[in-house]
Amino acid sequence: MQQSAVPELAHTHTRPIHWVATATAVAAVVAFSSVLQPNPATAAQAAGPEARPAPVVTTAPDPTHVHFPIDCGPVKAKVQKRVSGDLDGDGRPETAVVVHCDAPMGTPPDAVYVITRAKDSGEPRVVATLLSPKSRNTVTDFTVSDEAVEATLLGYSTSDVPSCCPDVTDKAKWQWKDGAFVRSTPAGTHTV
Repeated sequence: MQQSAVPELAHTHTRPIHWVATATAVAAVVAFSSVLQPNPATAAQAAGPEARPAPVVTTAPDPTHVHFPIDCGPVKAKVQKRVSGDLDGDGRPETAVVVHCDAPMGTPPDAVYVITRAKDSGEPRVVATLLSPKSRNTVTDFTVSDEAVEATLLGYSTSDVPSCCPDVTDKAKWQWKDGAFVRSTPAGTHTV
């Protein structure tokens, strides 16, 4: 047997310090790998962008930037009152608003609209006119209750009554039935 010309190397003999260093290095690798875990594997592939459903929005639509179908001439339409609730039973809230022209004088008539979110874009849009401004009513006591919009309407018994002084009070209730809002007037609510 031939002897090596090189003296024995220090690392060829194991000592306790080598075992401690190896154990420390393995522990560090295990600890570090537990922090950097990959996402869990799934059998299903992620849907492509065209297959993703629109996010379900559970907040009521904001009427701030909605264009209302009311002709106000040189002045702007103003949202006077707003209430929200699930009016059609689909689990998503709608917003009902009282809107009138922001006239500097007089008593402009109110209109009542229902706003929902467009299914494709989620943008708020008018889907129903419950009360036209042509009716010459002013809306008070505006609420949503039991999937219905309820309001007290101040109006006029004849066209001769001045706009400043409504002389008729009616209660109105609009409820979603068979794909449309249906107005009902509770019995005994008309006063002069």
